[in-house]
Amino acid sequence: MHIADLEGLAIHYRDDGDPDGAPIVFANSLGTDLRLWDKVLPLLPQGFRYIRYDKRGHGLTQTTRPPYSMGTLVRDAEILLDHLGVRDALFVGLSIGGMIGQGLAVKRMDLVRALVISNSAAKIGVPSMWQERIDAVNRDGIESLADAVMERWFGRAFRATEELAAWRNMLVRQPAEGYAGCSAAISGTDFYTPTSGLRLPVLGIAGSEDGATPPDLVRETVDLVPGSKFELIRGAGHLPCVEKPEDYARILTDFIKETGHG
Repeated sequence: MHIADLEGLAIHYRDDGDPDGAPIVFANSLGTDLRLWDKVLPLLPQGFRYIRYDKRGHGLTQTTRPPYSMGTLVRDAEILLDHLGVRDALFVGLSIGGMIGQGLAVKRMDLVRALVISNSAAKIGVPSMWQERIDAVNRDGIESLADAVMERWFGRAFRATEELAAWRNMLVRQPAEGYAGCSAAISGTDFYTPTSGLRLPVLGIAGSEDGATPPDLVRETVDLVPGSKFELIRGAGHLPCVEKPEDYARILTDFIKETGHG
């Protein structure tokens, strides 16, 4: 467990693998912490430096007063990677993490040499939808949204397993202020123009049963970048790294090799 106090924010992160290896950075979805990647990391190649962190208001990272802006979340990732001496990373972002990755790649070309936009998009939903969610969390807590979120996160088969309870618990135990703050950041983000200007290797990953960012939405975003790739994981929802870790790791490993990372 590592905590870095950076610009007044205590950021929780993990730094695993080979400290001298090429860096691969993971950013989590709304409502999850860095354990999101626990199933995938053991399946990835050795010799790399694997960095994970809890974004603002999630996991063991400090919660600040909402709302948050996407620029703030991008800055949090930027100062952490600078603190860790990271350059030329392969950045894997899922959901809001994919938005953070897009923003970071636009802002700091020296930090991101390849980008995975997983179950994410340049724009997700509309402000009215996010405001309803924020109001519900502020009024009734995350528990009031939990069952609906599980249907978006996971395919039917996974929702019938005992493991579902653990992920539901992870969601409802996130700070309500952090969830609301990050929801506001998503609501205010439209990266279509900046993302269309990116010129780096990009991979899009989608789940066929994703109720939050459907495959067509993910594909529409990655198609903004010339030469990008798109992979669909069948039978998975919004968190395919949890439901189909072998498929996810295979796709990610292929991308690592294709980009010559490391």
